[in-house]
Amino acid sequence: MENHLFILKTGFWQGEGKIQLNMIEEELLFQTTWNVLEENDGKISCVQEIQIEGLSENMKNELTFFALSPSAFSVEMTNHNIEKVQGKGIIDAETIAWEFKDQESNFEGFEVYHLEKDGGYKMHAEYVTSDQFRTKIVGRIWQKDAQEKIEVKENNKEDEI
Repeated sequence: MENHLFILKTGFWQGEGKIQLNMIEEELLFQTTWNVLEENDGKISCVQEIQIEGLSENMKNELTFFALSPSAFSVEMTNHNIEKVQGKGIIDAETIAWEFKDQESNFEGFEVYHLEKDGGYKMHAEYVTSDQFRTKIVGRIWQKDAQEKIEVKENNKEDEI
């Protein structure tokens, strides 16, 4: 767990990628932000916002991570479409992942985050709802402050040339 900053340490993350919906043939570009809030009573709260290209309304998920151990955790997600679902997650040196299987709402899905050398993550997620609405997401996230430092270093190198 020491390798990971995402969801385990307070911070601001941003990302981008592609979303594929089974009702639309083309892939849509998206941008996301994660605000990882302070740990409170053994729980870590996060607010994720997603802006999909071509859609005027942002999607907002509130996630709470709890019952954290060195290799597993529980997660609860709330948004206006599915209300509240709970799931289980795993964590190892290179991966953070979680899944939801809610029998009541027939909602299920998973998210997998693979740690990269620069501290960012490649991510892959898939979800399906009771009406067989399927979503596949691939992208990358990075800690905002870390990315800004990388860009500053690259800009300074260009100035030196």
